[in-house]
Amino acid sequence: MVNKVILIGNVGMDPEVRTLEGGAKVARIRLATTERLFDRQANEAKEHTEWHTITLWRGLADVVDRFVRKGSQIYVEGRLRTREWMDKDNNKRYTTEILADTMNLLGRRSDNPASEGAPAYGGQQQGGYQQSGYQQPTAAPQPQPQSAAPSAPADDPDDLPF
Repeated sequence: MVNKVILIGNVGMDPEVRTLEGGAKVARIRLATTERLFDRQANEAKEHTEWHTITLWRGLADVVDRFVRKGSQIYVEGRLRTREWMDKDNNKRYTTEILADTMNLLGRRSDNPASEGAPAYGGQQQGGYQQSGYQQPTAAPQPQPQSAAPSAPADDPDDLPF
């Protein structure tokens, strides 16, 4: 079975970052992806923007806290996760989010004022980060062994403190 999401988009607001009682850091960001389509009948270009909620844990949350701000362009790889909860009126509610495994900061340093001090590696890419720690970007994507994919955090609560 495969549950994999890959997104490139712009962060819509500054990240929400929390530290849980056990010391684990968790961040949540809203990411906008925009598709541009050409409508031949109307002879005009149209855009459709989709908003995604991304949850990042531990080291990724720390990188987000330090370097990601509203307007940052990022690349995210992760998994879809649906959670349910009861609202204040006792109605069952659902949300689907992306649980991030990898995040890359994109764009130029001048595009992201929060990136002062962020690792820079030339070209358009500043650096890649994975749940298991820092990953230096490569010129071409390299396949990763199955054992390198991190599993869901053991303390991943069903109801995050956001």
